[in-house]
Amino acid sequence: MNVIASHPYYVVTRKIESNVQASHESEHELLLYGECIACSLKSFWLKDVYDISYKSLNEGKGFLYLHTHQGVHTFYVKQNPALFIKEYKKLQ
Repeated sequence: MNVIASHPYYVVTRKIESNVQASHESEHELLLYGECIACSLKSFWLKDVYDISYKSLNEGKGFLYLHTHQGVHTFYVKQNPALFIKEYKKLQ
């Protein structure tokens, strides 16, 4: 399968050691294929995806929401995913 579009998303993990909170941010890719959308942990068949939406917070950061039959999956993004969403809508 060929990747139609991709968009970076970030996972922030926090832990407390010796009463000090530390956070770690890792970058991953959300990949759009002709039949599915894949993230680092799982894949979603396009037939099971109802919609994709985006909520901007500030400075280009925000949340991309993947609305599926299993619920809403949230991805923290640092860039507007408009091109990713546009390519998804073309497949609908």
